[in-house]
Amino acid sequence: MNIQTLYDQDFNLWTQEHILLLKQSRFSELDTTHLIEELEDMAKSNKRELVNRFIILVAHLLKWQYQPEMRGKRGSSSINEQRIQLDYLLSDMPSLKTYLTEAIEKSYGRAVKLARNDTKLPATTFPAACLYEPNQLLDEDFYPDNQQK
Repeated sequence: MNIQTLYDQDFNLWTQEHILLLKQSRFSELDTTHLIEELEDMAKSNKRELVNRFIILVAHLLKWQYQPEMRGKRGSSSINEQRIQLDYLLSDMPSLKTYLTEAIEKSYGRAVKLARNDTKLPATTFPAACLYEPNQLLDEDFYPDNQQK
């Protein structure tokens, strides 16, 4: 079966064949078009995961800050979980650190929407741009108003 055809019919087998081809240095047989496409998609996927983690973290921090009467273990647990996941992601792929500011900017609007839906507070309650710095978001001791429960 042709390696390009295999891509469309059985992606898993296609990846296994490419691993074998690379290990055997049979570079001329590689489906370079699809291989490049898949590598680019992997890079995008890692960036999407970073943005998604920030959406959840920032939403929980906004809820923590703007709805203090609802603070509790559940909120702090969610904040801690996202920070642990972000730490793992960034330690596994340190080059993503160069993308932190952009990821936070991309996540902020969705984080506000999530916080707004959960709190039922008006959109005007939340700042137009994220007030939290990257180092604050990743700091396990940082909570808005510095009141951890």
